[in-house]
Amino acid sequence: MIKSSIKYSLFFVLLGVLIFSSCAKRGSITGGLKDSLAPVLVKAYPENFSTGFKNNKIEIEFNELIKIKDINSQLIISPPLKYKPIVEPQSAASKKITITIKDTLKENTTYSFNFGQSITDNNEGNPYNQFKYVVSTGTYIDSLSLVGQIKDAFNQKSDNFVSIHLYDAETFTDSTIYKEQPLYVTNTLDSLTYFGLENLRKGNYKIIALKDKNNNGKYDPKSDKIGFLKETIHVPSDTLYQLELFKENSIVKASALTQESKNKWFLGYEGDKTNLKISANTNKINIPLKILPYSDTKKDSIQLFLPILTAEDSIVFKIENRLFKKEYSRKIKDLKTIDSLQIDAIKPKYNNFNDAFEMYATTPIKSIDVSKISIIDKDSLMINFNHKLDTLKNSLSILFEKKETEKYSILVEPNAFVDYNNTTNDSLNFKINTRKFNDYGNLTVVPLNGSNFPYILEVIKDKDIVVATAIITENKAITFNLIEPNAYTLRIIEDENKNNVWDTGNYQLKKQAERVIYFPKPVDIRANWDVEQIFDIR
Repeated sequence: MIKSSIKYSLFFVLLGVLIFSSCAKRGSITGGLKDSLAPVLVKAYPENFSTGFKNNKIEIEFNELIKIKDINSQLIISPPLKYKPIVEPQSAASKKITITIKDTLKENTTYSFNFGQSITDNNEGNPYNQFKYVVSTGTYIDSLSLVGQIKDAFNQKSDNFVSIHLYDAETFTDSTIYKEQPLYVTNTLDSLTYFGLENLRKGNYKIIALKDKNNNGKYDPKSDKIGFLKETIHVPSDTLYQLELFKENSIVKASALTQESKNKWFLGYEGDKTNLKISANTNKINIPLKILPYSDTKKDSIQLFLPILTAEDSIVFKIENRLFKKEYSRKIKDLKTIDSLQIDAIKPKYNNFNDAFEMYATTPIKSIDVSKISIIDKDSLMINFNHKLDTLKNSLSILFEKKETEKYSILVEPNAFVDYNNTTNDSLNFKINTRKFNDYGNLTVVPLNGSNFPYILEVIKDKDIVVATAIITENKAITFNLIEPNAYTLRIIEDENKNNVWDTGNYQLKKQAERVIYFPKPVDIRANWDVEQIFDIR
């Protein structure tokens, strides 16, 4: 019995070894648990939060190999230094970071070096979030702080990497932000809308927010967004400050003028072209000039149409507004191409019931004979319509009552359109179809607590495409019928100057952008649904 038990025991031991070794051959080494821990600060020289700092070099050591990434955008030094310090290593893995300061530091000043998410471990890339090294050239560390939030004045989502600047209120002027670095600075980095300015000293400050495209710590209206508060901030403070960023309408400037054909020129420009005046003359005799402000061929350009002139002629263009004036003298090129009148339209597969049908001309429209335009349905019945000429878009809008599951033909006879050169169109035939009414939904918006009328209500889809709009003059429901199924965003604009458009702000005039309120979540419109949505304007 004993021998038998031993035999069975040996058998099971050998069987276990075989099974284990068999499994071992088929398996693979996993390497253990994945490292999810961030690097740990071991020591720093001088020590973090030291006073009496006189060095030009800082050494920071961690418990494992680390890498530094995106240091130029992630490292925020407050107060800013005139010259960027040298931070090493930039690419190689190391346990130590060395910072070499090239500036002469101010006396009795607390400096903070916030690394954001630039420090990660070498193996797994775990970030040491918001690691901050702080030293003072004085005898104590400034410890006051203030907090706030940024938002975009118009868009629902704020920009990332927005800088928050504090300036000494005693020496601050309106030109300071264009010329000087701030006294303190922080950054929202790539995901935050809240900010905190720390290690501040007691005092009075001016605050601004910048989407600083050039990353130079100064305001450039041509490229940067700005947010500001008119009032002076007092530190210490327990207020949560909110800054709304907007892009100013920059002063318009002509940038280039090129001849594109015998009768068309392109004028490139920068800024807001709203009040731009353009004229042309040859031998001091004014030339009839037609302008199409919108061009599909070149961004930020204006199309200038002139009569066909001979190649011997020179032409002088004058471009001006209240703050800008420039002249271009050009010799006319003997180009072969001539821009002739063409009429086209955007032709979706199905035309929505509320949409106008628009026809666009490639040259400036002089006149339209609407009697030469007709609409017929699939039974060849004539349909009445209304029309509107938009001189800015150089387009004709046609609006008529549509039936469901109908087919329409829009017929344009020859000579219906006449352009500035007295060129006319050929015969045209556009076709549009409609779907069933129950393929669409209806949306009713009920505004509440509005007080500063009028407001502009916009229904938006996808990438800020406005599909419906209405003016709110009282707290009364507004219905949009036959809307295509989609998830929509609702936006209300407080139209202070009653011009039916959103107006941006102006820093020099201390004017904030017009207030914009978004409904906090998308509104889902489905086929054959009636949706009522209450919108509290507060």
